[in-house]
Amino acid sequence: MSVVEKPSTVTRRVSRGLSGFARKWLLFAILVVLWEIATQLSESVFFPPPSKIAAAAAKLWFSGPASHLFLGDPVFDHILPSLGRLLGGWLLAVVIGVALGTALGRSRTGMDYVGPLFAFFRAIPPPALVPVFIILFGIGPGMQTATIIFSSLWPVLMNTVDGVRSVDKVKVETARAFRTPKRYWIGLVVLPSALPKIFAGLRVSLSIALILMAISELVGALNGIGYALLAAQRSYDFDQMWAWIVLLGILGYAFNAALLGIERRVLGWQPGRN
Repeated sequence: MSVVEKPSTVTRRVSRGLSGFARKWLLFAILVVLWEIATQLSESVFFPPPSKIAAAAAKLWFSGPASHLFLGDPVFDHILPSLGRLLGGWLLAVVIGVALGTALGRSRTGMDYVGPLFAFFRAIPPPALVPVFIILFGIGPGMQTATIIFSSLWPVLMNTVDGVRSVDKVKVETARAFRTPKRYWIGLVVLPSALPKIFAGLRVSLSIALILMAISELVGALNGIGYALLAAQRSYDFDQMWAWIVLLGILGYAFNAALLGIERRVLGWQPGRN
């Protein structure tokens, strides 16, 4: 039997939702207005106002034919290839990091052997390895994907190791009391307990992957967001250059929001997650 909410209850929920939305975006709107005023007054060609950046973005990405859903050629030539490399490299890093991290976390001595090696590689800035990846994979998608995988692997791997090692002893003893088969041990006990820390690593690694995607496309690339950004800078089209920069910020926010939504749904069984 369904329970119909009173109009006052619905009104309060809508009011709280609107209030939260306003608090969330009010500061952002104020900063955009101040940005517009400051750049209009300065009249610097290097720092165009947001209104000109928005006009350049609309011309770049939403001036195509109706058969292409009004999407411009740069969407297909640069944005989609970049997103394909980003998500492909990041997903491979997630699979490798979670699998290897789970194995090392359950091992008593595994990290004793590979810990110093991981610390060495984690300390190397990924952009410094771009020339190495160019030698190994050549200029192109292979080099860019390898850069993304290497940079985004470490947060997932180390957070998985930490999460697997911190499984609650009560859960371990409960699983033993119910004689949980070993083949179900990882899926029913270990990974659910480690998921909060794994998701923390996923968010960090996705942000790093986005940054390295853009950096890897600045060197010898033939397409991509980073390539288009550099081309706009070299042609002194600063409106388009800033449009690509703003797009990177929008993608970072969208990916983080999507991952947080997935995390809330997956971990909804935990207290305080709803």
